[in-house]
Amino acid sequence: MNPAVVVDSLSVSYGTHRVLKDVSLSVEPGEILFVMGASGGGKTTLLKAIAGLIPYSTGSVQVEGVDVAQEPDAARRAMGFVFQYGALLDYLNVGENVLFGLRRQRKLSRTEARTTLEGLLASVGLEGNEGKMPDELSGGMRKRVALARALAMEPQVLLYDEPSSGLDPVTAYSIDKLIRETTQRTGATSIVVSHDVNSAMRVANNVAFFLAGEVAYFGPVARLAQSAVPEIQELVQKSKAEAIV
Repeated sequence: MNPAVVVDSLSVSYGTHRVLKDVSLSVEPGEILFVMGASGGGKTTLLKAIAGLIPYSTGSVQVEGVDVAQEPDAARRAMGFVFQYGALLDYLNVGENVLFGLRRQRKLSRTEARTTLEGLLASVGLEGNEGKMPDELSGGMRKRVALARALAMEPQVLLYDEPSSGLDPVTAYSIDKLIRETTQRTGATSIVVSHDVNSAMRVANNVAFFLAGEVAYFGPVARLAQSAVPEIQELVQKSKAEAIV
């Protein structure tokens, strides 16, 4: 089986600043990869490059066998992006936000829209909330709505940007559980940008840890704590102090 995502010798620069430096990695179908690292290390830039949201200097990205730079529309149809703060449209209610992309893609009958919406909200634990406006939602609920919106397009690859950022530990744990359950239920490949080692330990198969635009560690999450990289050890020790059983 071919990898779901292949990043090959990827470099990205903003002006004269080189953010990613010849990065190569691959993600297998159904895998959950956590992308971690210090601020400014390049992890969010990698996610945006995979999504086709920014150009890159050299290298290539393939998603489900499609080159993102050469066939961006086809590649994007295979992906769903869950933004850090949800990126919900404030003038639309929950139901309208969830179905927004799907309705732009194809016409839905009233019955089909209702059935689809009910299924999507149930999948993220938000049954009965379709009439609420974004400003009535908690941070965790907004992220669940964003995930439901992404799932509406039936993506093969899900990209998450800091899904537990700004959430209390209990809510963050519930989002971790939702990511894992969504992956198990849909079979989608997931790439998660995060700073939370505890989340990675609960959810990830593999971790890519970035330092100054390069991959300092790439491998099983179970071996992350064995890395000799000082920045990784510092993060691991901090996570132990903050861990929730």
